[in-house]
Amino acid sequence: MHLSRLIPFMALSLVAFFSVANRPAWAADPQGGDDLSMPELRLSLREAMDATVGNNPTVKVLKERIEAARAVAATQVGALLPNISSSVRQSRQNFFQGTIGLAPVVTPPFSIFDTRANMTQNLFSMSLIHRWKSSREALKVAELESETGQFDSMAEAALRYVEALRAEEILKARDANVKLFEELTNLARNRRGGGMGTGLDTARAEAQLENERQQLALAKGEAERTKLVLLHAMGIPFNVRLVLTDNLKAEVSDAPGLEEALKAALASRVELLAQLKRIKSSSLALDSTVYERLPSLILQGDYGLIGNRMTNTADTYTVAGLLSVPIFDGGQREGRISESRSLAKQELYKLVVIQNQVALDVREALVTLESARDQVSIAKRGLQSAVSEQEIARERFTILTSQSNLELTNALFSLARARDNAVDALFRLNATRVHLARATGKLAELH
Repeated sequence: MHLSRLIPFMALSLVAFFSVANRPAWAADPQGGDDLSMPELRLSLREAMDATVGNNPTVKVLKERIEAARAVAATQVGALLPNISSSVRQSRQNFFQGTIGLAPVVTPPFSIFDTRANMTQNLFSMSLIHRWKSSREALKVAELESETGQFDSMAEAALRYVEALRAEEILKARDANVKLFEELTNLARNRRGGGMGTGLDTARAEAQLENERQQLALAKGEAERTKLVLLHAMGIPFNVRLVLTDNLKAEVSDAPGLEEALKAALASRVELLAQLKRIKSSSLALDSTVYERLPSLILQGDYGLIGNRMTNTADTYTVAGLLSVPIFDGGQREGRISESRSLAKQELYKLVVIQNQVALDVREALVTLESARDQVSIAKRGLQSAVSEQEIARERFTILTSQSNLELTNALFSLARARDNAVDALFRLNATRVHLARATGKLAELH
């Protein structure tokens, strides 16, 4: 009799954890008080990251910075192109001619009509040329910074997705624990009714059952909270019922070696590419300031009609070449050169900082991945041992009439702790997958 009841009890214990790899999250019953009237949004890990790119406000801000940088570059181009303006003037005036005796003398009033087109063209200015080149590099920096922000937001959403999966698995484990303690409570009551148990056994089982129910209620709230955090990270409104269609992976088989990971990171991390562009932009800005020492050549001209009235005008024009030679500006130019040179050196130092950070990210991710793998392996063995312990304890409690339920209670607590350890180990493994993909610049390949 006890063997027939032991088999489903064992099956329930194992399914609570290992069914994660085979049953999608949406197959579970609605948990945490989901409002079924709200539209359902089903997302995989990949879909959650992709949704972040199109909806996260931070990503949108970074994209607008690209437009701002593009406008700055267009402004610098305009400084190299002809500057053309026009004017039309109709005036009525007279002139002072001096004094005759003590009386001032002015001319009779007369009219002047003047319409004119003016043009200025920088023919040669190394400073303006390099300033334009610097703005183009700054535009590339803005584009790479936007891409960096996208990857950061995608990684944040991926981690929140994994946290939500952990919360769901903890909820499943708590629900399984409640079922086990309900069965223990019913068994204790039956034994007491049959004269084989004590009131203490029943009271202890009931107290532990209520404790597990409280943990289940907390787990429901946490599962809903993590989904809200995920929606916030993606930039999606909260009035949807989010369903996660992926599961926590139990193994990572495609982890690269250290040298391969470092090589991939140095070649793919957009932070490094962006910093190289910053260095180039700051170098061009320095050159632009230095070249202010050189002469510049400007062509100026105008053409227009002038006369007493619009119908009585004559053609006039001016053409001039202006050679501007800087001599002394009170030391302002040298101050700007020193400032630009310091900024360029700062960007070089920042490159070293970013390179060191990238190397740290890769090494840390690989070390954490190896540790997470070990934890998953240990957690699986611990879960198997806990299942065996509760099987033996349950058999002793069922067969031995004088046996207290204390051993079985302790075994169930061990099983609950083993489940928690297994879920935490899986969470660390999957979170490390995200960290490693971000560290090596392979986040776009994460699924």
